[in-house]
Amino acid sequence: MKRKNIDLQLFAAPDNMTGTEQIMVRAREIDFVTSFGKNLQSLLDVMGITRMIRKENGSLLKTKKAKGVLQSGNVGEGEEIPLSQYEVSEEILDTIKIEKYRKAVSLEAIAEYGYEAAVQMTDDEFKSDLISLVTDKFYAQLKKGSLSGHEPTWQMAVAMAIGKVKDKFKKMKRTATGIAVWVNTLDVYKYVGAADITLQTAFGMEYVKGFLGADVVFISSEIPENVVIATPLNNLIAYYVDPADSEFIKAGLSYTTDSETGFVGFHIQGNYERAISDMFAIMGLRLFCEYLDGIAYISVGGADTQTLGSLTANTAKGESEGTNAVTLDSTLLGIGNSYKVKVNSAATPVTYGMDVKNWTKWDGKSEITVTTGNHITIVECDRNFKAVASVDVVAK
Repeated sequence: MKRKNIDLQLFAAPDNMTGTEQIMVRAREIDFVTSFGKNLQSLLDVMGITRMIRKENGSLLKTKKAKGVLQSGNVGEGEEIPLSQYEVSEEILDTIKIEKYRKAVSLEAIAEYGYEAAVQMTDDEFKSDLISLVTDKFYAQLKKGSLSGHEPTWQMAVAMAIGKVKDKFKKMKRTATGIAVWVNTLDVYKYVGAADITLQTAFGMEYVKGFLGADVVFISSEIPENVVIATPLNNLIAYYVDPADSEFIKAGLSYTTDSETGFVGFHIQGNYERAISDMFAIMGLRLFCEYLDGIAYISVGGADTQTLGSLTANTAKGESEGTNAVTLDSTLLGIGNSYKVKVNSAATPVTYGMDVKNWTKWDGKSEITVTTGNHITIVECDRNFKAVASVDVVAK
């Protein structure tokens, strides 16, 4: 009996067939981008942001400042009505662009914990880090709010923060659709004491609605203690660069995105050279305040309730004639603080909360022009130019 030669290639799996492994990876990518998108969308809903605004990669992000005075409406019959002039100036704050991130889970981690556990641990950590990148930039802008103030108590600071942003929007001929407030976690619990408050979480931000006179209060350790920040909800905008841009695909860089949101692109592939499972994410996301002077930044405390801190400094003759080089051994005590200096024949008295706005700004390293024997008084002040710490040295 003659045997027939059978071509086993006829029964081999066709090239590029989607198998179990590809389905598992694809499902993991879809789960990542979907959960990320839903998480961010929940925060946008809380903030009253109805949609993300698409931006081209590399677009400039500009904040606005509105100036103007409402003229008197007490006009006699037949008299000309005075014109109230308002102007809006723009300032470039940053650039929004696609940013690229990569993380990996090793073969050893999979062997030790199992595929499901190792993958879940790594994906969750990666997602958390990406969320923090977005919120950190947002907090940084909130801390630049130009409606500054200083109040003796925390409760008064909350009330004045809300009042200031409402007043500002009214002067801009805009109606605040609601107010969002950001406060420090410890400050809230000092205020409520043993009382229970129910916090919800969206995109890494804890919040409570209808609290302290605000529509929504965000509670975070990213906000310094004894600081209250507020802005109208309709001052909040969200921008994104589309990670599913067709130009990327043409270049062979195809990322899985959520068809409903499109906030982040995610891709997984094996790296045999290093025996790791590589994860790649691209995104260009920004939570943004349109008007910088629509953000209130109110600090708490006064000379009667807090003590002036102490700085430590050393001085030496500078390289230039008639200057001194001053070296501070201590660092800034608070986020957003800065240095001010005053040169005088005697030490300048400083008290906590003292206004040093008109003192000379100092970057903490430049040589200071001074006559030998005169005093250099250095103050660390908060963003409202209130003294929080000081030191006095004699020039050499």
